Amino acid sequence: MATNQQRREAAKRKLERQLARRAERAKRRRIIGVGVTVGVVVVVAGLVVLFATRGNDDAAADNASPPSSAGEQELQIPTERIDVPERPEPLAGPVNCEYPASDQPAAKEVEPPDGANVPAEGTVDVTLQSTAGDIPLTLDRALAPCTVNSFVSLAEQGYYTDTACHRLGTTGLQMLQCGDPSGTGSGGPGYQFADEVFPELKYGRGVLAMANSGPDTNGSQFFMVYGDAPLDPSYTVFGTISDEGLSVLDKVARAGDDGSFDPSPGGGKPNMEIKFTGVTVGA
Repeated sequence: MATNQQRREAAKRKLERQLARRAERAKRRRIIGVGVTVGVVVVVAGLVVLFATRGNDDAAADNASPPSSAGEQELQIPTERIDVPERPEPLAGPVNCEYPASDQPAAKEVEPPDGANVPAEGTVDVTLQSTAGDIPLTLDRALAPCTVNSFVSLAEQGYYTDTACHRLGTTGLQMLQCGDPSGTGSGGPGYQFADEVFPELKYGRGVLAMANSGPDTNGSQFFMVYGDAPLDPSYTVFGTISDEGLSVLDKVARAGDDGSFDPSPGGGKPNMEIKFTGVTVGA
């Protein structure tokens, strides 16, 4: 039988074992708690980095320029037409027009128009049928009778049919230039004629005017203004563009250009091809 001394020693050893086990369990709990805490800190830190990185990506995307693609170019296009220009003094008609041969051969063979007894009043409705949509025009003989006479003659001879517009301007001068079958910007009908300008001329949305390479060098090329056009009165205005036609021009303009005419004269070939498939001339 165990003595009292032995029982006390056994009880002491049991207590020591219990205390040791409790200390071990407490130590494990502390280790696990530290591990969990570290894990939480790592996860939180990871989330912070993730969100910070994603935030930077979003900021970069917000600040990056959008890709240039058809129909997506950001343009500031005026919505208001300018007032239709008028001559300060009406022309006494009819007038006689001269169409002498130019230094350059014709880009497409045509006959010069008859320049005798050309009307100097009234309008002519013309529709440019194109791959981008119809562009109805109103030609004004009172503004430029010799120009209207030439344009109608070229249209009726099929000069503009199957001809693509070769130059689009979107900054500064907002216009679409057409009328050169060669597509180079230097082609013409083989003849030229004098300017029909006056100091009060202004250019802006809705105006139809002749392109030239200097005084009295009008030929077949013309430009249609869909926006701003800060030009001197050196370009013959001979009509206006309908709202339907302006919608087509806006669409082409928003598709942008290839910059092939930069830095001078500026702009480039339209990214959206616009080719005339036919021209209808009314009364």
